Amino acid sequence: MAERDRQLSSPRKRLIWKSGAIVLAAAVLAVAIGRSVLRGSEDRSRQALFAVVEGPLTISVTESGTVQPREQVIIKSEIEGSTTVLYVIPEGTRVKDGDLLVELDGSKLEDAKLDQEIRVQNAEAAFVSARENLEVVRNQAESDIDKAVLASTFAVEDLKKYTKGEYPNQVKEFEARITLAEENLQRAEDELHWSRILSEEKYLSESELKADELAVNKTRLDLELAQNNLALLKDYTHKRTLDQLESDVKQGEMALERTRRKASADVIQAEASLKAKESEFARQQEKLQKTSDQIEKTRITAPMDGIVIYATSTKVSWRRNIEPLDEGQQVREREELIYLPTGSSFKAEIKVHESSLKKIRLGLPVRLTMDALPGKAFQGTVVTIAPLPDAQSMFMNPDLKVYTTKIHIEGGADVLRSGMTCKAEIIVHHYPSAIYVPIQSVVRINGQTTTFVERGGRIDPRPVEIGLDNNRMVHIVSGLKPLEKVLLAPPLESSIVVREPEVGTASGGSPERGPEAGASEGLQPAAGRDEPGPATEPPPPDPGTSPPGRHGRGGDREDLSPEERQRRRQRFESMSPDEREAARQRGRRMRQQTD
Repeated sequence: MAERDRQLSSPRKRLIWKSGAIVLAAAVLAVAIGRSVLRGSEDRSRQALFAVVEGPLTISVTESGTVQPREQVIIKSEIEGSTTVLYVIPEGTRVKDGDLLVELDGSKLEDAKLDQEIRVQNAEAAFVSARENLEVVRNQAESDIDKAVLASTFAVEDLKKYTKGEYPNQVKEFEARITLAEENLQRAEDELHWSRILSEEKYLSESELKADELAVNKTRLDLELAQNNLALLKDYTHKRTLDQLESDVKQGEMALERTRRKASADVIQAEASLKAKESEFARQQEKLQKTSDQIEKTRITAPMDGIVIYATSTKVSWRRNIEPLDEGQQVREREELIYLPTGSSFKAEIKVHESSLKKIRLGLPVRLTMDALPGKAFQGTVVTIAPLPDAQSMFMNPDLKVYTTKIHIEGGADVLRSGMTCKAEIIVHHYPSAIYVPIQSVVRINGQTTTFVERGGRIDPRPVEIGLDNNRMVHIVSGLKPLEKVLLAPPLESSIVVREPEVGTASGGSPERGPEAGASEGLQPAAGRDEPGPATEPPPPDPGTSPPGRHGRGGDREDLSPEERQRRRQRFESMSPDEREAARQRGRRMRQQTD
């Protein structure tokens, strides 16, 4: 049993020993290879040197753009909605003031004009009717008021007539009747007295005596009737008649007030109706005039002499292809159709990246070259810098911020044409004699701008003071001498490429700042930043190459997230051609060092 265990354990021990030997050999080989790589890298770093240059240095910003007329008249469609082009003058035609440029379809406007003329006539008839109706209402109102005033006046006069005339007369009449009845009664009583005396003497008959007695009774009844009529007049008839007449006075006054208010309301309503009809009439006339104006605007003529340039020829859209202006094409209201340059002066429009924005200012000189005019150069001046980034560029790439800058070109009226592609070099500053090195040779270590200088076979870091750069060379203010040799590719652990310092503004600032200004404002270390921009770290290498990974090995990109790869690609796309070439060179050097 023990023999069997020894036989089984022997192969296992041999396998363990072999594995340990292999691991040890691999470790020794890895150390040797690492030393060889580091030694080779150090040797190559020593060979990648640049001799410090002293000579003329121009600090400039170069961008591509388009030539445009400095001043031009923009011809637009002023027809509401969409309409069809019936005729358009050929592009490039030299026209004179009053020549026909574009004719738009106006058939629908002609039909609309006929309909509108009918509406104008109806509105005019309604307006005239309302105007005459107002006069009728005013006349009727005056008549009703006069009638109500007359009725109220009569009621007042009737009251006065009764209280001061009729009632006193009736009282006097009844009193007169009473007095007459009293006298008749007294007379009848006297006659009856003598008739009784005569009857006793047998001078009168019994019938005559009864007749006298009847006369007395009749006159007595007449007196009582007169007295009762007077009492009835004073106690009942007078009060009723007086109340009725006073009520008639009040009703007359109230009727007069109602009549006046109603007349005023009728007049106001008639006036409002007249104003409404008048406004409607004026509105319909304005619409008719507007339609007539629209018909006139279907024929667009040249307001001045010039050369015809189609607006579609100067526009570029990333969304879709823009159809050239032609007959049968639909155009919208306010759509630009034709440009007519008003003079022989031109301007260039370029897009300046935000990293170069602080270098440029108004009034800087510019050197321009045209792709269509090889060998010719033009001078210009920066006149405007947009306060906000270009919206279209930012929409296509949110990480790309470019600012529209306009440059006035001097001369060139005989050869320049609108739409030419140009290259503008904005001259920020020119040094007749300056010390400079490649920008990738300067890094920032612990907040200090530093270069690595070859001296006696050794590479030593040396602090330097820098000035402006042109994305290729950086001005060395102090710290280096001509012909000294500096590393083109500083060690990886210190490769924090410095950013160019800011330049003075147009208000009188110095075009170059010293190292203190650069260290405090323009030169920020890359450590601690979430997304270092192209101004504080080396531009990313060409996406087509295999850039160094996080561990310094070429081609090792497994540890990069998709977001980081996208950011690197976007930063690379936003670089200028010179910055891209410099990034490719740095990527090649890094791969050579790690191979």
